[in-house]
Amino acid sequence: MVAHVGLISLTSCFSPLPRLPRLRSTKHKPFAMAAMSEDPVREWILSEGKATQITKISPVGGGCINLANRYDTDAGSFFVKTNRSIGPSMFEAEALGLGAMYETGSIRVPKPFKVGPLRTGGSYIIMEFIEFGSSRGNQSVLGRKLAEMHKAGQSKKGFGFEVNNTIGSTPQMNTWSSDWIQFYGEHRLGYQLKLALDQYGDGTIYEKGQRLVKSMGPLFDNVVIEPCLLHGDLWSGNISSDKNGEPVILDPACYYGHNEAEFGMSWCAGFGGSFYNAYFEVIPKQPGFEKRRDLYMLYHYLNHYNLFGSGYRSSAMSIIDDYLRILNA
Repeated sequence: MVAHVGLISLTSCFSPLPRLPRLRSTKHKPFAMAAMSEDPVREWILSEGKATQITKISPVGGGCINLANRYDTDAGSFFVKTNRSIGPSMFEAEALGLGAMYETGSIRVPKPFKVGPLRTGGSYIIMEFIEFGSSRGNQSVLGRKLAEMHKAGQSKKGFGFEVNNTIGSTPQMNTWSSDWIQFYGEHRLGYQLKLALDQYGDGTIYEKGQRLVKSMGPLFDNVVIEPCLLHGDLWSGNISSDKNGEPVILDPACYYGHNEAEFGMSWCAGFGGSFYNAYFEVIPKQPGFEKRRDLYMLYHYLNHYNLFGSGYRSSAMSIIDDYLRILNA
């Protein structure tokens, strides 16, 4: 939505009407939390941030959920997001995702520094400020770097993540599973289908979608699926480049999953042939890749339907009907 790191970009090509969920955490070691103080952001910057003075505070862009500011100091610049109505769990999940991607040493992401509560209610996150360049960068480099992140970010726990997080403003469940087909069917497609039933009373899409979930196994025949670290919400608004032209990705909805699921937002990302060619040089394309592409897009079309309304229903329904026909389900 804006050309600065850290401002939340919901998973849509259009402006959303946000719903703000309460996140339920799975068992994990909490991200560094700040103690309560009058101004914990200022306090951290002037202590652990190693600054002696804050020279300027500038608002950044127009986020739909959070306020964002750039803090310029004698020790460099920091990016700070605050939310006056949500506790630290949302930012903690974001920080864990950013931290996991950062630790792969592959594609550039803003390094998270601190998450904590605000004295007057709400929460904040402090992270590295990255000066963006004038373009989204080179598609080939983006493809290669993304594949390197997928290759480096492996999980021994299976599919899932340390905490539940959000996709846009929809809760995203990340309970660990050893079975990808079960995980994707239950925690991705199944969750969105149930949400459509509860929110719109859409029994048709729910019933047909559940038939697809129960029948989609053959789409994964002869495929080796390793749990790798995914950004999870990779569309054009979450992709940029730094001032040296190196790709930067931000505002993640991270989890460990099938690498192909990363391309589920490709209809809103502008990936070209050079991107895919570079990606598959690092991680080769597996049999049936083209047959599974729409299955991974379906999750995001369903999420858009649940977030933004009926304009996305036909796309989701068309994908479901096509798969039911192909699978004779």
